[in-house]
Amino acid sequence: MADLQDDLHPSTEAGALEDLPEPLPGGAPPAEPYAAVSDPGDEPLTRALAVLAAHPVADGYNGLPWALRGLPWYDLELGESAVDTDVPRLREGHVGAVFWSLHVPGTVAGDGAVGACLEQLDLVKAVVGAYPEGLRLARDAGEAIDARHCGRVAVLPGPAGAAALGDSLGVLRSLHALGLRVLTLAGTSWAGEAGLTRFGEEVVRELNRLGVLADLSGASAGTVRRFFAVSKAPALCTRSAAGALRPHPDNLPDDLLVELGAAGGLCMVPLTAEQTGPTVRDVADHLDHVRSVAGPGAVGLSGTFDAGTAHPLELGDTSCYPRLVAELLRRGWEESDVALLTWGNVQRVLRGAAFAAQVARQRRAPSTATIADLDG
Repeated sequence: MADLQDDLHPSTEAGALEDLPEPLPGGAPPAEPYAAVSDPGDEPLTRALAVLAAHPVADGYNGLPWALRGLPWYDLELGESAVDTDVPRLREGHVGAVFWSLHVPGTVAGDGAVGACLEQLDLVKAVVGAYPEGLRLARDAGEAIDARHCGRVAVLPGPAGAAALGDSLGVLRSLHALGLRVLTLAGTSWAGEAGLTRFGEEVVRELNRLGVLADLSGASAGTVRRFFAVSKAPALCTRSAAGALRPHPDNLPDDLLVELGAAGGLCMVPLTAEQTGPTVRDVADHLDHVRSVAGPGAVGLSGTFDAGTAHPLELGDTSCYPRLVAELLRRGWEESDVALLTWGNVQRVLRGAAFAAQVARQRRAPSTATIADLDG
């Protein structure tokens, strides 16, 4: 079955590799043509594995739930070559937590968008429940740490597109109760090119009260800056690299990177060829730039695996993070900065959202405002 799925789902790694080895007996995926992650002769790689053992990766965006919808059968515990993500590769890559995207197609709006998000939440819970030895749902920093201590990968549902709210704060509260932890503020009438409307600001206040993180990737500069003015909690940019190095609608210019760092936010650099470039070195260049401009506390990682995008060579799936960390160590990154990049910064942002929610709930009740009340 895995071999048949390989034919239906070709690899999206950038730069085609020729003369790949034949599949191993039993349907296991073929060995990679580049150096093994555990190569004992590579001193930076050995150091990378040691750092990741203590400070695993918190991956800011993974599209596995939507990718699984198209598969008639899969086994994430034994390994699944039709996707970029499974339990063995998450463990090999030292991934300790992962945000699973609740994808809503851009062609779907209104009740259809709400329904699509609910279906994705249901699928996330079903998948995690089917692999209890490898995965565990988490709602906050503490539960992510607990999962890690139990040898599981913490799965945090989100981001979901803002269209999933159906312009209703009641729907937002229901999605939060079902597990939603990140919402992308883009693509709606209340978070557009002109910035946040009055209803959009009320959405931000309700996100703060609930402890749901805002994702600002793809948002307009006006929306980003207005969010900084309104929000009491930090934000994520789950798929944003350095616009100064590679122009892309989701990449951030230096001025916004500075403001994001000053606001305690986190720019999670995606491992995609389109946004960062076709090699490990290109991704490392973006991480260097974001760290330099926004600060070491404002940079994170976003695999963006199983999201239909091509990946740099040697970064084709979730097992490959040690190669990237080894490249950073070769460049002179301190291990303390790597620890912030992989785990510490995400933990800080999650705790910041929880603290802001605790304060906000003492000061305001659930909002009953509607878009008609504020923007009509």
